[in-house]
Amino acid sequence: MTNSSNDPADLKEAYQQGDVKKVVELCESTHPADVAEALAEFEPEDIWGILSQLSGETLSEVFFRLEADVQTAIAESLSRRELATLVTVMAPDDRVDLLKSLSPEKHDTLLPVLAHAEREDIRRLASFPEGTAGAVMTSDYAMLSPHQTAGDAIAKVRREAPDKETIYYCYVVGPARKLLGFVSLKDLILSPADKKIEDMMKRDVISVKADEDQEDAARKIAEYDLIALPVVNDNGALLGIITEDDAIDIIEQEHTEDLEKFMAISGEHQAGSYLRQNARKHFTNRVGWIVGLAMLGLVSGRIVQGFEGALEQLAILAFFMPMVADTGGNIGSQSASVIIQALALKEISVSNAAKIILKEFRISLLLAAVLGILAFGNVFILSMGFEIDIALHKVAFAIALGLTLQAISSAVIGSILPLLAAALKKDPAVVASPMLTTLVDLTGLVIYFTTATIILGLH
Repeated sequence: MTNSSNDPADLKEAYQQGDVKKVVELCESTHPADVAEALAEFEPEDIWGILSQLSGETLSEVFFRLEADVQTAIAESLSRRELATLVTVMAPDDRVDLLKSLSPEKHDTLLPVLAHAEREDIRRLASFPEGTAGAVMTSDYAMLSPHQTAGDAIAKVRREAPDKETIYYCYVVGPARKLLGFVSLKDLILSPADKKIEDMMKRDVISVKADEDQEDAARKIAEYDLIALPVVNDNGALLGIITEDDAIDIIEQEHTEDLEKFMAISGEHQAGSYLRQNARKHFTNRVGWIVGLAMLGLVSGRIVQGFEGALEQLAILAFFMPMVADTGGNIGSQSASVIIQALALKEISVSNAAKIILKEFRISLLLAAVLGILAFGNVFILSMGFEIDIALHKVAFAIALGLTLQAISSAVIGSILPLLAAALKKDPAVVASPMLTTLVDLTGLVIYFTTATIILGLH
């Protein structure tokens, strides 16, 4: 499947004309991703009408690349026999994801018609909690005995290759499937046929526990440049593997989740779900935080009202309020973003809190110095036409000082909130952006007006 230039219209036209041979030819000669993209314009029943004509491997590859809701719609419409045929040709981890999306009735109807080994594999893979390494692993991997020779191992891999997701790493297991090491396909091919696996295998295996976070597993694959990562239980027994394509999906999913949490969006966090969800679902995901933050924002009005006398005496203070608020929000978001990223990559932990806050404080001092000088100049220049009873340089100094204090407090708040969330075992991304901005705005207004009131002697 190397040709990706076929026009989706050709596929649609061939299907409508009932030219099954051409439909199969187009699908078999086109990359599965392009076929799936072309099929996105079809109705679920028509998609299955095409997929059902394909070979098992092509069917699996194309179906896997369809949108999740389309997969579910197709599966729900199939007869028990058709669904069993589909599930049988799918990769173990993909079939588990599909079955989890089906209605309980459909799920219970399907299981009895599957082979015993497939049923047990599905139950085992589905038993791991969502978000863990065990939930995203596959049981399709090449397994060898330490006592086999390279020649026997190559023969075994050749027989089993069509049913395995990857054969570039072959995992060596002992009694009770305990993971002993691994050999690469390259090592097998280059070694003498009579050389024992135990004499060539690498014993320093990078692995992940089944109950560890899937993001940690994806990070290990990226960090150690692995094609696949073995998943083991507490006893070191091999349960499955996570391949690099799964790691890419995990990273994309986690990035989407963090980004949406960063913007205070609740609900499902899956890449590519924007068009699948209707407007009402998007509204539900967003409205809670927005309403809560809006209510909290009313406190800003009360703060301004509390300094009404100062504004009446010096209206120029209102002119520079947006500058102070925006600067504080930007600095706070920068600090929070840097720390959230560092926490996610395990570069820092809550135990480093004092060092982190001190570092952000030092950074904020430098930022505050630059911003203070700029603010003083802006206020002094832009306020020359205002009629005020207080010396202009004094007003400029008060506003600049308020801005510098706001910069420092914003950076500190932006560093404390993610660390506090992490200490409470909450997602640090949730505290960022809207929530942080609202909190920084509140503290900024208090700092700004309090500083101006004291420096300028207002009341």
